[in-house]
Amino acid sequence: MTFLSPLSAGIAAAIAIPALLILYFLKLRRRNLEVSSTLLWKKAIEDLQANAPFQRLRNNILLILQLLILIAALLSIAQPQFVANLAPGGKHIIMIDRSASMQAIDGDLKNPGKLTRLEAGKKGARDLVDSLKEPGVFGSAGDEAMVIAFDMTGERLVNFTGNRAELKRAIDSIEPVDTPSRLGPAWTLAKAYSRPPEAVEGKGFVAQGPGAVVHLFSDGRLSDALEVRPEIDDTVVYMATGGKDAGNVGITAIRAERSFDDPGKVSIFVAVQSTVMAARKVEVALAVDNNAAEIKDIMMPAATKGVPTSEGPAEIVPQIGGIVFSLDRPTAARLTVQLRFPDDPAGGPNTDLLEVDNNAYVVLPPTRRLSLAFVTDGNLILQAMLTDRPEATVEVFNLARPVKTVRTADAQAFIDSPEAAEYDVLVLDRWLPQATIDGKKQSAIPIGRSLIFGAFPEPPLGLARKGETDQAIPLTWRSDHPVLRGLSLDALIIGKSPITEPVLDAPISVLAQGTGGPLIVEASDIDRRAIYTTFDLAQSTWFTDPTLPLFIVRSLDYFARGSSADKANPLQPGQTMSEKLPRGAMQVRITAPPPDSKVFSLVPSAAGDVNFGPVQNVGFYTLGWEGPPSPTDTLVGGNPRRTLAANLLDPQESDIATRPTLALASKVIEATQTGQGLGTVLLWPWLLLLAALIMLVEWYIYNRKVTL
Repeated sequence: MTFLSPLSAGIAAAIAIPALLILYFLKLRRRNLEVSSTLLWKKAIEDLQANAPFQRLRNNILLILQLLILIAALLSIAQPQFVANLAPGGKHIIMIDRSASMQAIDGDLKNPGKLTRLEAGKKGARDLVDSLKEPGVFGSAGDEAMVIAFDMTGERLVNFTGNRAELKRAIDSIEPVDTPSRLGPAWTLAKAYSRPPEAVEGKGFVAQGPGAVVHLFSDGRLSDALEVRPEIDDTVVYMATGGKDAGNVGITAIRAERSFDDPGKVSIFVAVQSTVMAARKVEVALAVDNNAAEIKDIMMPAATKGVPTSEGPAEIVPQIGGIVFSLDRPTAARLTVQLRFPDDPAGGPNTDLLEVDNNAYVVLPPTRRLSLAFVTDGNLILQAMLTDRPEATVEVFNLARPVKTVRTADAQAFIDSPEAAEYDVLVLDRWLPQATIDGKKQSAIPIGRSLIFGAFPEPPLGLARKGETDQAIPLTWRSDHPVLRGLSLDALIIGKSPITEPVLDAPISVLAQGTGGPLIVEASDIDRRAIYTTFDLAQSTWFTDPTLPLFIVRSLDYFARGSSADKANPLQPGQTMSEKLPRGAMQVRITAPPPDSKVFSLVPSAAGDVNFGPVQNVGFYTLGWEGPPSPTDTLVGGNPRRTLAANLLDPQESDIATRPTLALASKVIEATQTGQGLGTVLLWPWLLLLAALIMLVEWYIYNRKVTL
C-alpha cells in the first residue's frame, strides 16, 4: 500500500486528534445558580467536587466513534492506494504494440506532448507485473507472465516466468519502430505459448490446459483485427493508450516521376492526410540533397465525424489534400519532403501528435539508357518498338543465325555466359533457354531480369499446359500493378493460344487472366524475375494497340529499378528490401538511417540479388560493397554506394485516434484506459464513505443519549 499525500494527513492529524481529546479532557465552566433541590443534579455535583481543570476520561462511545470518523477522514487525505491483480488466472501474456502510431505523444492524456503511447503502455505493463501474485509461504503457486512485442510481426521477449525483474527488463527493452501494426502474427504466437498442443491418442495434437489472460497494450490501430478469432474461453484485456479524438497530419503518398519526353524534368506528387477536427494551414517543404528547394502552402479542411457502426462508435473521417513540385534535375538526387505548421512552429500537441509521418523520402535516379539484349527469330515489329525507345540501347541476337560474340556461338551459350549478366534486361521473343531442373532438361527463365513474349517456362516458375484454344480474350487484369496501371486490355483479341493453369504453390503472380487461363504472368525466385505473356504477339491484335508500347516501357522500368517496389508505392517499413547488384559485388553491407545508423552485412545471390528486412524505420538506407558499380551508383572512396528510401505512407497508421473498442472476429472488447492506472485500487473514497457511515451511527447514539 502507498500514500500519495502522507505529509498533509500527518499535519492534519497532529492538529485534529489532540483537539478532539482536549474537548473531552476539559471540564465545563459553570455559573452558580440557586436551585430548590440537588436531587436531579448528582452528576453536576460530582464535577463541582473536583478541583482540577481537567477530568478523567470516561468510557464514552461518542469519543470512540468521533475518533474513528477523524482517523478515516485523515487517512483519506493521505490518499492510500494499492495495486491489485484485477485479471483472473495464473498466467498472463503481455502484448505491447510498438508500431508507428504508438509514437504519438498523447500517452498522458492530462499532459499531451510529455509521454508517448508506447511509454504509457510500458508503464502500464510494469504496473501489471507488480500486481502479479507471488508464491505463497506454504508452497502455493504464484502468477507467471510472458512478454510479446509486435508490429507487423510478433516477437517473444521472455517466456512465462514469475521473475518480476526479468519481465520488467523485457518490457523496458521494447523500442518503437516505424512499421504499421498487425495483430494476427502476435496472436498466433501468443496462442502457441498459452496452450501448447500435446499429443492425445486418437486425436493427434490438441491444445491442453486453461489459456492465459492476454493483456493487449495498444491504440487499437490494427489493420487485421477482424481476422483474429479468440476462443470463447479466451480472456483478452484491451488496455488503450492515447486519446480517442487524437488528431494528426501526415504524408500518406509520394511519387517522383521523370517526364517521358524530357527525362530531365521531374514531378514530385505528395498526398497529405489530416484527422485534426479543425482547418489547418500546412507548409510542405522540399529539400534536394539536404538543401532547401521550395516551400508550398496547403490548407487542410477540418476532419469530420462519421456514423456509428456495429463494430463501434463513429470514427474520424480524414481529409485528403495534395501538392505537386516541379524540378529540373537530370542527375541523381535524394529528395526529402517535410510538413511544417506555421501557426504552431513547435509542432505542438494540438497540431500534430505523430512525427514519423511528417517526413517522406525519395531517391531520384539519374537519367540513363538501359541496356537490353533482344533474342528473337526475326520479329521486326517488336524489334522496332524496342530500338525506338530513347531510354534504352538494344543489342539484337537473331536466332536464325549464330550469335556473333567473343565468347559464345549461339543463344543458349550466350544466356549461360557471364556476358548476359551485363545487360539490365533480357527480352526473349518466342524462345526460352534450356536448363536442368531435378535431373530433367526443360525450358526455364534465365538468371536475372527477363521480359518474355510468346513463351512460358515449365513449373515451378511456369504454368501447366492443358491444351489449346482457337481464341481468347482478357477477363481481368491487375490495374494496381505498376506494369498495368492505367492500361485497358478490353480491345485485345488473341487467336490460337495455349490453355494453361498455375501449379499449386508456384512463386508466380497472374497479372492478366483470360478465357484460356493466365495471359500475363510475373514469376520470381531468389535469382530470377520475369514477366511473360503466354500468347504470341503475332497471333493477337496487341501490335495495333497503343497499350503494348506502354506495357513494354513500364516493364523495362519496373525491372530497371532492381526491386518489386513501385514508384507510386515506395518501400514501407515492415517490407523486405530487394536490390540487384553487379556481378562480382563482395563485402556487401547496408547502413540504416540515423540516429541508430546500424550496419548489417548481406550476402548476394548468384545473380547479384540482395535482400534485407523487414525494414523497421523510415529514412535513407545506404547500400555499399566492394566491386564494380552499376551506371546509377556513386563511388565513395573508390567503392560503390546506392541510396534507398523507406516511408510509412499508411493512411490507417496516420489516423491515430485511439479506438474505444477493439472489434475482433468473435468478440468486441471495451477498452480500459492505460493512463487511469492498471490494477490500482484507490482507498480514499471508501474511507470517506466509512466516515460518513460512522457519523450516522454517532448521530443516532447522541440523539438517543446512549452512553457506557
